[in-house]
Amino acid sequence: MTNFQRAKLYILALDLKGCLYLNHFSHSQGVSQFFKVISRLGDGWFWYVMLSIVWLSHGFTYLTKIAYLIVAGSVGTLLYKLLKHKTVRPRPYQVHQVIVLGERPLDHFSFPSGHTLHAVLATTVLGYIQPILLICMLPFTLLVALSRMVLGLHYPTDVIIGAILGGTVAWGVISCAPIFNLVL
Repeated sequence: MTNFQRAKLYILALDLKGCLYLNHFSHSQGVSQFFKVISRLGDGWFWYVMLSIVWLSHGFTYLTKIAYLIVAGSVGTLLYKLLKHKTVRPRPYQVHQVIVLGERPLDHFSFPSGHTLHAVLATTVLGYIQPILLICMLPFTLLVALSRMVLGLHYPTDVIIGAILGGTVAWGVISCAPIFNLVL
């Protein structure tokens, strides 16, 4: 066995161990219900409220900056769907019978976590536009990421890669902000 194969097996074992540990918390009805609500809010509702706050606070003066979120969200969705269909990684509850499914998944595959990708993406872009919102967005983003593992929907690596992709796409769009200002 090569070092690469050993490293891969080690990471997979850690991934499962982390998933099992976090999923164990869903055995408590209160914890499970809390993370179900977080997960549902992470479907978009929380982000729509944050976007509305920016819109109501600044109106049309922030229209160009709100376009950053639309562009970043579109790129993030495209990347997420491409990776989901290329990697076709089954969800933890589908592979390991000891993992309790706490919420119905929105799609079939696990890698990467789209909820986490979009939570980090939206937090980064909206935090860039309106930094005061980070007070509530950062904790919520962490809870969304945790919810995906507690509810048995994702492995830790799905969530970590989702977060990295979301942050990368968001900063890529923010870095291109001067170009968007000229076009829009």
